[in-house]
Amino acid sequence: MSETKDLAVQFVAPQAAKLVELEPDRRPLAPNEVAGRTLVSLISPGTELAAYQGLWPGAKMPFGCGYAAVFSVEQVGTEIKDLREGDLAFCMGNHRSLQRHERQSVVRLPEGLEPQVAVFARMMGVTMSTLVTTTARPPDIVVVTGLGLIGNLGAQVFQACGYAVVGCDPSPPRRDLAKRCGICDVRERAPVDDASLAGQVGLVLECSGHEQAVLDGCRIVRKRGEVVLVGSPWRRRADLQAFDVLHAIFRRYVILRSGWEWELPDHPTDFRSGSLFGNFAGAMEWLREGRIRVKDLADVRNPHQAQEAYQALLAGTEARLTTLFDWRQR
Repeated sequence: MSETKDLAVQFVAPQAAKLVELEPDRRPLAPNEVAGRTLVSLISPGTELAAYQGLWPGAKMPFGCGYAAVFSVEQVGTEIKDLREGDLAFCMGNHRSLQRHERQSVVRLPEGLEPQVAVFARMMGVTMSTLVTTTARPPDIVVVTGLGLIGNLGAQVFQACGYAVVGCDPSPPRRDLAKRCGICDVRERAPVDDASLAGQVGLVLECSGHEQAVLDGCRIVRKRGEVVLVGSPWRRRADLQAFDVLHAIFRRYVILRSGWEWELPDHPTDFRSGSLFGNFAGAMEWLREGRIRVKDLADVRNPHQAQEAYQALLAGTEARLTTLFDWRQR
């Protein structure tokens, strides 16, 4: 690659992010590898922000961070026949100026899809794992609690598939943003007192990581309905008794399970539906077709502004739900 410097955003201490220069990887490219310069990368306002605060168990700083990136292909291994120089590729890459991955770990962008749009496929993939595994089927009612980045995109994904979606969040700006993204039914809280929905909900996507939202979800699903824990519970946020949740689960025959996207394999396997990279490819097609709206979801910053970006997300002062680093601005 023509660029000799390799720059990366690292967490160097709790609540301290810095753009540092690394020694470029000068090993010869393996036959099944692809490499190139990063165009944009996306901050995960959940997992990454927790790591930024030092909430990751066992993590030792400094370490690299990042969740997804789009890069311009500059080198292709000799075994790779379906990518060439100049193609754009999506990866689960770090906030780093140079990307290098095995071919199976990247997805070529559909023609005409902008990098700053394509990178959202990573976050769509989180709730698409639940879409693949849930027993709820359209036109079932799906309640999404928490309309941050994952919840907003999840609500859009399920609505695009024909489910009747109810989005819930106590934040007025988040509710307004969800409405602008096309979510038809947006409310301040889970509809526990709505007689028209009580016992009719097929699936609750719990994207807030809040204990009360879990309990509310268990109280509104139909018998054998699912409550899927998508939002990570990084810290205790409510003074609830386990009995209340257990009572609701037992009496309503609730299926309560994790929504961790890694339930799916990376790539398709026999006798099993869905895969992570299959979902990423599908998500990018939906983004290209305009089924999912991401225009107002992210601010854009220079990677040199990493500390300002994480601090703003932590403080809740960002108008948008996340931040993209534009590596072309350097």
